[in-house]
Amino acid sequence: MAQGVLPFQYQVQNRVAGMTALAGLPAYLDLAQAAGLRDSICRHLKIRDESTQGWSDHQIVMSLILLNLAGGDCVADLEKLEADEGLCQIMRKVEHYGLPRRQRRTFERRWRKERRRSFVSASPVFRYLAAFHDPGQEEKRQTHRAFIPKANENLNALGKVNRDLVAFVQSRSPQSQATLDMDATLVGSEKDQAFWCYQLYKAYQPFNVYWFEQDQIVLSEFRDGNVPAGYQQLRLLQESLEQLPEGVEKVYVRSDTAGYQQDLLRYCAEGTNERFGIIEFAIGANVTASFRQAVREVAEDQWSPVLRTDSEGRQYDTGQQWAEVCYVPNWMGSSKKGPSYRYVATRKPLQDQLELPGCETAEESDQIQDDSGKRYKVRGIVTNRDVDGNELVRWYRERCGKSEEVHAVMKDDLAGGKLPSGDFGENAAWWGIMILALNLNAAMKQLVLPQSWRRKRLKAIRFGLINLAGQVRERSRQLQILISPKQPAYALLLQIRERILQLARERPSVAEMAGG
Repeated sequence: MAQGVLPFQYQVQNRVAGMTALAGLPAYLDLAQAAGLRDSICRHLKIRDESTQGWSDHQIVMSLILLNLAGGDCVADLEKLEADEGLCQIMRKVEHYGLPRRQRRTFERRWRKERRRSFVSASPVFRYLAAFHDPGQEEKRQTHRAFIPKANENLNALGKVNRDLVAFVQSRSPQSQATLDMDATLVGSEKDQAFWCYQLYKAYQPFNVYWFEQDQIVLSEFRDGNVPAGYQQLRLLQESLEQLPEGVEKVYVRSDTAGYQQDLLRYCAEGTNERFGIIEFAIGANVTASFRQAVREVAEDQWSPVLRTDSEGRQYDTGQQWAEVCYVPNWMGSSKKGPSYRYVATRKPLQDQLELPGCETAEESDQIQDDSGKRYKVRGIVTNRDVDGNELVRWYRERCGKSEEVHAVMKDDLAGGKLPSGDFGENAAWWGIMILALNLNAAMKQLVLPQSWRRKRLKAIRFGLINLAGQVRERSRQLQILISPKQPAYALLLQIRERILQLARERPSVAEMAGG
């Protein structure tokens, strides 16, 4: 009997014989091993210690990392990984690789009955995530007030694992400069416990600190949707500076207007941090009435075009302009000993539009009108950098391009956009494990993949590298992953494994870079 229109049928194959649809995913296991990720998880996370029966911390966390990389977005998707017989064979073979015999036997004794699964099932995952939630913190909430529950020991441990992963990338590709892009992102949620955000829908609003040069998230704090993006931003910067590994000598900071705060600007400009001293920054300035007036007073011949450079190195006019603005807000004061701040404005001509009757003289908060009646949209930047204004605008806007792309990857390409629980701590752990997957994939692009792959989104990497058909078989106690000779990714996989082997042999170790 015909199943459909075209002449083909679906039938059940009873003998799958190690078939896998994710033949490229084990390359990430290889990189995780070289990065010492398993050792870091075992060292910091103690939820499932040696005396506990069943799944270990490493097995659960790595299962969720692989779930993210494979494209799953909920706990139930672990069943799809478990149904992949070839991938399961690989997981069983490599999960205790390199451990002493005594430690391997300890892991084997964790199971009172015969172990039947290679990937953890949903129920143990939810019980595991519950260990990251502190009900006592929920009692401290106050109505209509921003509140960030204090992270418990387990959530802090996840942050330490991420710190070790970032340190590994730095140890293999040292960067003396760290440009930190600070921004929050909204994650919509239908959970009853979620709060309304400023966009008028229920959401959570994690705050992320992104290291531009290394393509790594240095710090990510999970927050409720009603917590303003700029809330305690100085504290987050200070914690991020503590997370930076050895070898970083100079720090730069970029932020939107959420970072336009006196304490943050002064901390950076006055060189308060003992390790890095003065931190150069470019932060969006609020377009207040006094700032708009200062922009109006800029002479017309003081405006310069905002230029950009295309892929071939040619400059072109964007149609926008920039100018230095003589603007001194009240909080800045006039002390000669204090740091100097510089304000730069950009303006973009607005197309002629018909205005509603009665609104002809109304002015939007980010718009100005010159003497000729021409209207502009205005943006402000405050900085302590002594660079050309056009270069400053270009550098500041890099934040919008890359860090916003990373936010999209978190929520769309990985599992950050679909939170598993109504409990804050469980969602924070889910988000934190997603960050580990994000940074592991970034490490793959930064350290392992060819240069041409470094700008690819995870969607393209899945299509070209991870989602490969293969067959897993064992020969002479070694697993072999068989791939079609017509598959162009075969040569790439060999190149990847050779590069990862080189990384594993390089020194210093992750523990040394992370400070022990």
